[in-house]
Amino acid sequence: MTHPHLLVETDGAVRTLTLNNPERLNAQTPSLWAALAEEAESLPSDVRIVVIKGAGESFSAGIDTALFTPQGLPGERGIVELALAGADAIESGIAGFQRGFTGWAQSHAVVVAQVHGYAIGGGLQLALAADLRVVADDAQLAMRETSHGIVPDLGGTKPLVDAVGYARALEICATGRFVTGVEAGAIGLANVVAPPTGLEAATGSLVDALLAAPDEAVRALKPLLRDAVGASRQEQAARERQAQIPLLLSRVRAGASA
Repeated sequence: MTHPHLLVETDGAVRTLTLNNPERLNAQTPSLWAALAEEAESLPSDVRIVVIKGAGESFSAGIDTALFTPQGLPGERGIVELALAGADAIESGIAGFQRGFTGWAQSHAVVVAQVHGYAIGGGLQLALAADLRVVADDAQLAMRETSHGIVPDLGGTKPLVDAVGYARALEICATGRFVTGVEAGAIGLANVVAPPTGLEAATGSLVDALLAAPDEAVRALKPLLRDAVGASRQEQAARERQAQIPLLLSRVRAGASA
């Protein structure tokens, strides 16, 4: 689906998704999440890398706060409307919202978030939905939900804990404080930290390095490493064997036919 606030560009094996509502600091809405979910679930097989970034001064300041008002936003399901519909509606509504975030983990492509300016709440959770994060050193990242009496619910809590550990994740979420890009690199929240003027180049270098690796191996590696979180050594060793079989067979067949 097309969305007025999501720009989709494809250059060979790289697809770039740009949150494109800079006047609102790329504030997010349910219709945007639906568009992101469709992108994740229908990604062409020849796209190897997805870059998610924001237009203007920030990556994303999070959910559009107008959704929390009684009048909401035209054409969007408001949070007040959802809450008034009861527990079942909240459960199913949030499950639908989460698809725009959790779907990227199942994608065959490696997903890179390019983060600058603010990445707050849903903005940080979208960055966490990516496999890798390239962050400007002066970026400001925060989970502000708890400060407003709710919790992060767009799939961001597990990747946050996986990245920085339980205690630090609790501190970041419970206090709602800002994490700079420099700190994000130091605590494992960012893979690459660059000055704002070098952010595009840093992202490009990472993308080039990913594209230089054999496609079949990277496609097998992504789920192998994701499944390693929480797996026992025996379980992960078995997964390694199963992932390796088709790759080795393919290399031997290629060598035999050369």
